[in-house]
Amino acid sequence: MLRHLYKPIQPTVRHLGYIGYREVLPSVMLQPFIYCYWELTSRERLDSPFAYQIVTDGCIDIFFDATNPAESCVMGYCDSHTSFSLTENFRYIGIRFFPGVLPQLYKFNAGELTNKAEPLDAIHPSTAQLLADIEMTTLVSAKKVLDQHFSHLFSRAAFKADPRFYHALDLIFASQGKEKVETGFDVGVSPRQLRRLFGSYIGDSVKAFSQVVRFQNMLQSSPSGTSLLDNKAFLDHYYDQAHFIKEFKRLYGSTPGQVSGW
Repeated sequence: MLRHLYKPIQPTVRHLGYIGYREVLPSVMLQPFIYCYWELTSRERLDSPFAYQIVTDGCIDIFFDATNPAESCVMGYCDSHTSFSLTENFRYIGIRFFPGVLPQLYKFNAGELTNKAEPLDAIHPSTAQLLADIEMTTLVSAKKVLDQHFSHLFSRAAFKADPRFYHALDLIFASQGKEKVETGFDVGVSPRQLRRLFGSYIGDSVKAFSQVVRFQNMLQSSPSGTSLLDNKAFLDHYYDQAHFIKEFKRLYGSTPGQVSGW
């Protein structure tokens, strides 16, 4: 079960008192597929635009403005951090799917959405219509409807992903992205075929996705900036500290020294 191996986190608003962020679990049946439902809200009227930074997590999300759920979107896999400018009062609700899940459920190629946000109604009209129709008074009330809808979809879905893809995925998660799965493991498929599978189900290469998993596991450990830069487990994958800092900023949006708590 992916949940035991991978916990994608979004830490950028943890310490901001005027912004609220929370996650709730889906129903037990959906937990192998959906990591969480999430809500991002302003706790007070903002005098200036707020730049919300989304760190790279390898997942694909559905999200929408709770005051206008008819305009829901799918955010594809991103190979770097993403920033949205939010103004005044806002309330967004989202559904974060584990890597590889949504392209199978909705039958699309993940590579077509890499680094893009596309209207949900162009990908899965029935889910878009559901979001447009339900009342989003609270995240808990939305969860009940979402649980019912996605339980129905997953119960009817026929996942036919190549088992060699899941073997590689398990190896990446088990090694926390530190092993070279593409060349260092025998997963029963050629490197070229594995790149094609990851492009279709994830939206990027095995190497790039492994880097995201390694980065996310680093965030889970929450070390100080000094201990992080001295930790060979992280630095072994980079030419030097300058290269590491550059890559961290690309994936997070800030350098380690700029991030609160590091």
